[in-house]
Amino acid sequence: MEKDTNLLEFYVNFEHHNTRLDAFLSYHLSGEQSRSAIQRIIGEDMVKVNGNVVNKVSFKIQETNIVEIRIPEIKPTEIIPEDLNLEVVYEDEHLIVVNKPAGMTVHPGAGCYNGTLVNGLMHQCKGTLSGIGGEERPGIVHRIDKGTSGLLVAAKNDHAHQGLARQFAEKTNHRVYVSLVYGILPQEEGTIVGNIGRDPKDRKKMAYVQTGGKEAKTTFRVLNEYKDAISLVRLKLHTGRTHQIRVHMTSIGFPLIGDPMYGKMHLSKNLEPEQKAFIKTIDHQMLHAMELGFKHPVTGKNLKFKAAPPQDFQDLVSLLKQY
Repeated sequence: MEKDTNLLEFYVNFEHHNTRLDAFLSYHLSGEQSRSAIQRIIGEDMVKVNGNVVNKVSFKIQETNIVEIRIPEIKPTEIIPEDLNLEVVYEDEHLIVVNKPAGMTVHPGAGCYNGTLVNGLMHQCKGTLSGIGGEERPGIVHRIDKGTSGLLVAAKNDHAHQGLARQFAEKTNHRVYVSLVYGILPQEEGTIVGNIGRDPKDRKKMAYVQTGGKEAKTTFRVLNEYKDAISLVRLKLHTGRTHQIRVHMTSIGFPLIGDPMYGKMHLSKNLEPEQKAFIKTIDHQMLHAMELGFKHPVTGKNLKFKAAPPQDFQDLVSLLKQY
């Protein structure tokens, strides 16, 4: 009978007595499966301890236990490569850094199966992307919102993906954004700290929450002020929560210009008619991932990249400077 190569079996010796199940399997499958991939496999009922299915990642195994894990078949992605003329900032055999335009979704999802960054990466990298992110998210280590432009790194293999993901999880990378917001901040520099979770009134939105949620920290520095009505702000992420900058800036009373979800239009009487008219045409948040830095997951070299804001962002700044 042909051996089932996807079924692996491990014996628990005294060194791993009372160890978490996911940690035990991560130890034995180091370099083959990430911790998050193993946790996903456990949650899908594909791990047994002494013949019994265990789907709790924190389950404590005992000495002499027999642990079985079935590694799922790698399914070929159905994503269609598309030539989207991506702006490639850096590329080597392990990773790629691109400057994503505003309006482009990062990966396919319900109702959006083409024109995404992943479709473009599949073409650019000739299908060579890490598989840890799953079928719909090959290569994707982190995301930026559809309406946000800027720098994003993707991994071409699982080893690079694990190394990059670790830096994002441990917050050792460097991420700086620039934004145009309504209002004049009362201080030139500051820190915004507050938990972010699902908005209890609208589950599609995130919100600053008093209880629950996840810790979030953003620091800011005002770069310029215009017409006593608008500020150009540099923002540094210390955590990476969904919609973090958009929620944090709105929570302190300075929403992003153009934000369709969190920003209400505040057209100050100090603005000129031409400036107001331009702002009314903006259909996405004026937020750009300007700087991205990390240690190369294979060579160990420190890399740092910078990309100028998109044309509509620059045009608005130029218009604000004219008066």
